[in-house]
Amino acid sequence: MSHKVVIGANFGDEGKGLFTDYLCRKSSNPLVIRFSGGQQAGHTVVASGIRHTFSNFGAGTLQGAPCYYSHFCTIDPVGIVNELESLLKKGVEPKLYIDERSPVTTPYDIKYNQNNHPHGSCGVGVGDTIRRQLDHYSLVFGDLFYPFVFKTRLDLIKKYYDGYTDVDIEDFLECCSIITSSSLIEKSYGMPEGEYSDYIYEGSQGLLLDQDFGFFPHVTRASTGTKNAAEIAGSNNLEIFLVTRAYQTRHGKGPMSNEHLPHNIRKNPVETNVANAFQGKFRRTLLDLSLIEYAMKRDEIIRTTKDQNLVITCLDHMIDEYRFVWQGEIVHCDDESDFVRKIGYILGFDTVYVSSSDDALNITAMVGQSVTTKHESRYI
Repeated sequence: MSHKVVIGANFGDEGKGLFTDYLCRKSSNPLVIRFSGGQQAGHTVVASGIRHTFSNFGAGTLQGAPCYYSHFCTIDPVGIVNELESLLKKGVEPKLYIDERSPVTTPYDIKYNQNNHPHGSCGVGVGDTIRRQLDHYSLVFGDLFYPFVFKTRLDLIKKYYDGYTDVDIEDFLECCSIITSSSLIEKSYGMPEGEYSDYIYEGSQGLLLDQDFGFFPHVTRASTGTKNAAEIAGSNNLEIFLVTRAYQTRHGKGPMSNEHLPHNIRKNPVETNVANAFQGKFRRTLLDLSLIEYAMKRDEIIRTTKDQNLVITCLDHMIDEYRFVWQGEIVHCDDESDFVRKIGYILGFDTVYVSSSDDALNITAMVGQSVTTKHESRYI
């Protein structure tokens, strides 16, 4: 049994869903585990002619992999039901296990969030749900199965959000009822039992949005690195897959390096991340290896383990030439292979997975000498 952890190396939107789907394809009986964040994830997967963006179910769903939402994740009942209906219409029957300790996002959390989002929030209430929980106005998934407890807690939360209560609570209540009676959704306390061949931990956002070492206040209220995954696994013996696009992105406000530099990044016609009223615009610039190195060093397990791999996605978005930034200087590469080799060498990876499409079927690996072969460059 293995524990494989998929983590974003930057500010999110790196291709974690794509690679989670890839790992599930390679596994005989995987369980996908969401271990951070919540419904703000937007993990797009393309498989067998189906395209879907996962926010409330695991990105291995199209491969038939069940998903466990751990107690580190918030859940949105309305979002779950809407996505469930979307999947069923596509002919996909998902299986979702939700930890009964998972905080539940209410319409009040979302209403407050959408009216108070100075730091580039996604607008789906994740951060405010966690903040409310910390203020002891708790509502967790297990509460939904006890009518008096559920009603009492929801009434108290309504009072907590005085001034933000003009919401559609009936739709929320109906969705809660659908979830608690659905055969496709089960509650659990800890990981569900089963003879799984692999535990595949699907991360959210990226290391540079971690609440402890991101650029506050432009962070997420979650530990986006290995901390939660190690606690769930009960071990630091994790295989890490650190994912980055071939360039740097940030959706919304907050610091991002290299924006003053011209780039050669193609606009993706099917980009999931688009400008919206809450996050703002989707920003792109040259990849900064110094920031990735910094993030890797801040995560204790990533910093010390040898069992880690790099994943570079969206190579098909580069136009004509390949370049990145390292220690403040632009590094020009001969071609795609040279680009991958240089990045792998600088960051110390023996294995680099590469993707040039939105279908995991096309992911390939460069291993050993193909990555670490030295070139006539002062960087390699």
